[in-house]
Amino acid sequence: MSLKLWEASKKIKKKSELYAFEKFVSKKFKKNFYNNYIKIHDWSIKRSDDFWDTFWDFSKIKGLKSSIKIKKSKIFYKNIFLPKSKLNFGENLLSKNNNEKAATFISENGFKEIRTWKKLNENVSKIINFLKNNKIKKRDRIVAYMPNTIETVEAFISSVSLGAIWSSCSPDFGANGVIERFSQINPKILFVTDEYFYNGKRIDILDRIPEILKKIPSIQNIVILNYPGQIKSKKKLKLKKVKVQYWTDIMKIKSSNINFSKFDFEHELAILYSSGTTGRPKCICHRNGGVLLQHKKEHQLHCNIKENDNVFYFTTCGWMMWNWLITVLASKASIVLFDGSPMYKQEDILLKIADKEKITLLGVSAKYIDALRKFKPNLNYKYKLSKLKTICSTGSPLSKDGFEYVYRNIKKDIHLASISGGTDIVSCFVLGNLYQPVYSGEIQNKGLALDVKVFNDKGKSLKNSKGELVCTNPFPSMPLKFWNDKYDAKFQNAYFNKYKNVWHHGDYAEVKKTSGFIIYGRSDTTLNPGGVRLGTSEIYSEVEKFIEIKEAIVVGQSWDNDIRIVLFIIMNKNYVLNDNLLNKIKQQIKKNASPRHVPGKIIVVRDIPRTKSGKIVELAVKNTIEGNEIKNREALVNAEALDEYKDLKELKY
Repeated sequence: MSLKLWEASKKIKKKSELYAFEKFVSKKFKKNFYNNYIKIHDWSIKRSDDFWDTFWDFSKIKGLKSSIKIKKSKIFYKNIFLPKSKLNFGENLLSKNNNEKAATFISENGFKEIRTWKKLNENVSKIINFLKNNKIKKRDRIVAYMPNTIETVEAFISSVSLGAIWSSCSPDFGANGVIERFSQINPKILFVTDEYFYNGKRIDILDRIPEILKKIPSIQNIVILNYPGQIKSKKKLKLKKVKVQYWTDIMKIKSSNINFSKFDFEHELAILYSSGTTGRPKCICHRNGGVLLQHKKEHQLHCNIKENDNVFYFTTCGWMMWNWLITVLASKASIVLFDGSPMYKQEDILLKIADKEKITLLGVSAKYIDALRKFKPNLNYKYKLSKLKTICSTGSPLSKDGFEYVYRNIKKDIHLASISGGTDIVSCFVLGNLYQPVYSGEIQNKGLALDVKVFNDKGKSLKNSKGELVCTNPFPSMPLKFWNDKYDAKFQNAYFNKYKNVWHHGDYAEVKKTSGFIIYGRSDTTLNPGGVRLGTSEIYSEVEKFIEIKEAIVVGQSWDNDIRIVLFIIMNKNYVLNDNLLNKIKQQIKKNASPRHVPGKIIVVRDIPRTKSGKIVELAVKNTIEGNEIKNREALVNAEALDEYKDLKELKY
C-alpha cells in the first residue's frame, strides 16, 4: 500500500498552470476533463499533434507556427512536429527587457551577483556582436568549459541566437574528458574559465588549455573568463594560431538591438554527450523547437512555474539539467545559479539559499536529500521557505526515506516532484503534477503527450512488475541525430534495438496501481553515483596507463541508497596493490576524468569474465555482486570467473 504524503488543495489546483491549460483546451475542443490528470493525459496521447500545437499557443512561444501539426512517418524518430515552423531559441529566453531580476549567481565562497533582464539583453547583444566579428555563422559549433555562472548562460543564449550549435563541459571534467567530447564536433570558439572552486579548493584550469587546443585544432578563438568574485589571474596564455581574448574585452563592445533570425523547428540547437560506457561519448544533437516546447511544458504544466517565479536547480553546465534550468527564462521566471560543493562548510547551504533568495522551485539530486537525512536527521523545519512551492528531485531514484524526510524535516506543505529523464531527451519521461497526490517513493505519473510504459523482454506492457522503461509514441524532444553518425546506425542501436519502433530508454522501472512510477536505476552498465551518469571508458583509459595493472573491470554497486563505483583489477606479475598505488590510481582518475569517477572500492581479482568475442561483461559482474541471476552464462567464454565475485567481504562495508 502506497503511503500518501501530500495532496494539493483545491485552491492550489485552480490557480495552477495545469488548470489554466485544461480550460484553454476545453474551450478550444469543447471537451471537459474534470480536473483529472489521467483524462488529460489520455487526450494528450490520442491527440498528441493537437496537444503540441495547442501548447505552443498557450505558452505564447515567439515564432512562426506551421499550419501543419505533424509530418508523420512509419519510422518513430522521423515524425516531425510542426514542420515549417520557425523560431529563435535565444529570443524566447530573452522574454523580458526591464530592471527586474533575471539571474542570480552564488559561489561556494559566498560571492553573489545579480543580473537584470535589461543587463542580460545588453550583454547578450555584445557577445553576439563579438561572434559576428569572428565570422560565426549558422551551425558553427561553440563550446564552453565553464562553471555554472551567469556568463555561461549569456554565452549560450548568444550562440543559439545566431543559429550556432552550443556544447558545454563543466570544469570538473579533466582535459581528456573535454578532448574526447569536443574533438568530435570541431568547434570554432572555446569559452573557458581561468579557475574554479570546489569544497574550499582552488583548481587551475588554464594549465589544461594548451593540451586541449593541441588536440582540437579547429578552435580559432579562446575567450577566458576570470572566475566571478576573484582577483584577476596574472597567468597569461601564449598560444600560437589561436586568438586569446578575455571576457572583459567582450564587455567593452558596444551593445545594439538584437535582430533575431528565425530558424527551423528542426534546426540544431545543442550537443549533449552520452556517458561513454562503450567507447567515446556519443554526441547527441538536440533540436531547436522540440527542446523549447518540451521544456516549457514541463516547467509550466508539471512544475507550475509562472512569471516572476525564482527557480533554482543544483547542476553544472555539463549536465542536462543545466539546459533545463536555463529554459526557465522563457517562462519569464528568474534563475538562481550555484557553483561549488553543495555541502561546503554547511550541509544545508542549499536550503539556506532557497530561504534567503525566496526560491519558488528548488531542484536537487536524490543524493543531496539522502545526505541531508544523514547529516541533519532532525532538521525540524529550520528554514521558513515561505515562497517555496516545489521541490524537484532527479538524477537517481529518491528513496521512500528521502520522500518522508522532506515532509518531516524541510516543509510540510510542498509539492515534492521526483522527476526522471535523461541526456538523450534533455527532458523527462515521468514527473510530477498538481492534480495527483504525492506517494512515498513514487514519481507521480508520465509526462503529458508521452505514452510511457514498462515492458518485459517480449515487449508486453507491465503493471506492478519491474521492466524496461519505454515510450511508444514520438515526441518533439527526441534527438535530431548523433553527430557523425552515418545512416543513423548508432542512433537506432541506442534506442530502437530492443523493441521495434519503440523508444527504449534503458531505465529499470515499475508502474504502481497509483499510476506512479518507481525507477530502480539504469538497466545497462552506466554508472550513476550521486545521480550523475558516468561512463566506464573514462575510468578504463586512466587505469590502462598503470604498468602495474594488467586488466580491469568497473561496475556500479547498489550501496546506501546510491551507487558505489567498484574497480576490479588484475595485477601484473611482481606487483601488488599497496596504499601508495591505491592513492596513485585514485588521484589520476580524479585529475583526468573527474572526482565523481573515483572508485569507492578497488579490489584485486584473478580473472575477468568475457564474451567469446573477447568483450568484458560489466553487467554480469554487477549482477553477481548484487546477488542477481545471470541470464546468459553460456555466452561467456570463462563463466567460472564470476564465482570469484560472489559474496566478497570487501563489498560488505
